[in-house]
Amino acid sequence: MSSYKCVLLLLLLTTTVCAQPKAGTLKIKPYTFENEKKEKVDAEFGTLLVPENRSNPESNLIELAFVRFKSTAKNPGPPIVYLAGGPGGSGIFTAKGSRFPLFMALREIADVIAYDQRGTGYSKPNLGCYEQLALPLDVAPTREAAIKALRENSRGCASYWRDIQRVDLTGYNTNESADDLDDLRKALGANQISLWSISYGTHLAFATMRRHPQSIHRAILAGTEGPDHTYKLPSNIQKHLEDLAAVIQADPQVGKEIPDFLGLMRSVFDRLDAKPETVDITDQRTKLKVKVVVNKFVMQYIVANNIGTTVTARFPALFYRASKGDFTNPAQVWLNQSRSEIGSAMSYMMDCASGQTAARRELIAREAKGTLLEDIFNFPFPDVCTEWNAPDLGDEFRAPLKSDVPVLFISGTLDARTPISNAEEYRKGFANSTHMIIEGAVHSDPLFLSSPKIKEGMMEFLRGQPVTTTKIQGTPLKFIL
Repeated sequence: MSSYKCVLLLLLLTTTVCAQPKAGTLKIKPYTFENEKKEKVDAEFGTLLVPENRSNPESNLIELAFVRFKSTAKNPGPPIVYLAGGPGGSGIFTAKGSRFPLFMALREIADVIAYDQRGTGYSKPNLGCYEQLALPLDVAPTREAAIKALRENSRGCASYWRDIQRVDLTGYNTNESADDLDDLRKALGANQISLWSISYGTHLAFATMRRHPQSIHRAILAGTEGPDHTYKLPSNIQKHLEDLAAVIQADPQVGKEIPDFLGLMRSVFDRLDAKPETVDITDQRTKLKVKVVVNKFVMQYIVANNIGTTVTARFPALFYRASKGDFTNPAQVWLNQSRSEIGSAMSYMMDCASGQTAARRELIAREAKGTLLEDIFNFPFPDVCTEWNAPDLGDEFRAPLKSDVPVLFISGTLDARTPISNAEEYRKGFANSTHMIIEGAVHSDPLFLSSPKIKEGMMEFLRGQPVTTTKIQGTPLKFIL
């Protein structure tokens, strides 16, 4: 956590000058932005001080970071602020990657701001957790054992930030983050801002439109996570698997080998449920041979962790090889997972605070029975939340909202994480909205990059023009065996 200290001036007499930092302090400096391809562009790097917890008059101040790409337009519109997903993603790091050309293109309309939400990226503090899951690899893992380990890890991370770094973790929730955006708008001297968001970023956008409706000019919500969508419905995941199975069956190459993908998955799960597999692989860090046990939980976890993303294209090979007795890949994935850090305190706090309504909790429990992945998709939530003690934002936060803000919803037909139904559910409250659907698109990049028509539609929308094309054919998944 950044600290602000008095500046000592040694004159004829030693004088202490204490410049107390104030919320709302904005600093901007010239900055050369470099992306992953080493391309450089002139930009500005900014920081803004905001209260860590606005309900506490004695709150610490934290530092929000952003990069501003100045508009190339003669008469720029309201600034466009990019909201990363996760929660825990960095807007600045996103701009360095595959979406860099999109950031540059949107400058034709307004300033574009790559924004790091509180607790992430270049914002201070960055609430990373360095604990590792570290379950024994030679024992068949269970959900219960993994939850126990993650609770212990979470307890350690939460204690580090609360007790040692003196961070008020209760300030890390989506409402506070929404208020950060309005403070940023004020500091920049803008009457309004537009929001460009994806996944959890849309969750934050909803909260911002609810709390600061007059501050938002327009909003793009790609991969909609509504106020009560933090916990995913097993029925949506099952439907995705059915849709995926149909696409695999129709594939002229892979479909011949796997005419029934759901049946293949079920047979592998049943096999592992009856008898887990022990695989000898090399630990790339130690170069030593290790034994890794792969069971149904491991396979479900791998699928749930990657479903609805570009990794989905590897699922046919994963299960085809497993059906032939080759479990090398899942063993390697599980080894890597066991050696990885558990994530970000910001991420845990945000999701635990957003919570779920009682009705959704009951629906998830009811739907989980009989589906291939059960409720593994929501693992390790809500179980792990006991260690984070995040104050629940309540059903008022999770309620549907009505808004006059113009919104462009973007959904992919193969996006299991934020399905089309999410957008349709909350779109009912937005009278001035458009829904762009990308055929064959999974989560993340394909929602923006799988067709040039997506960018065209986004720019039409941000200019206040009708979106010409709302049904777009994305880049098909390329399956291999």
